[in-house]
Amino acid sequence: MKYDESCIFCKIVQKQAPASILYEDENVMALLDIRPLNMGHTLVIPKVHYVDIFDTPEKELCQIHIIAKTLSLAIKKATEADGISIIQQTGRAAGQDIFHLHVHVVPRFLGQKLPSFSDLKMVERSKLDEMAKKIRNQL
Repeated sequence: MKYDESCIFCKIVQKQAPASILYEDENVMALLDIRPLNMGHTLVIPKVHYVDIFDTPEKELCQIHIIAKTLSLAIKKATEADGISIIQQTGRAAGQDIFHLHVHVVPRFLGQKLPSFSDLKMVERSKLDEMAKKIRNQL
């Protein structure tokens, strides 16, 4: 399995770093973003270290998006969101700042404008864990 010891997502997959995990199977993991656009903001990642969409085999991309779809409904219910944004950024120019493929599943609310990713603040682990439990209860 490809692994990058400097990658935070690889460390999370290896259980070497904390995360509020919503879903995990042999290939995919989903966790709450520590700097969420909204509470419930989830990252869906492959367990293998792929840099971006160009580096990721199609089969893995399909699995990631199937999980993103499943989680979208649970996140929408748990957060009472009006909609869901699914975002994937490839390359620094597109806003990618962690170079391990990840898909954002973001609960959205009518009339809301999203801030820049760089303006987001960290949320306490206890609050993330509480939200993770609410979402897992909807799966």
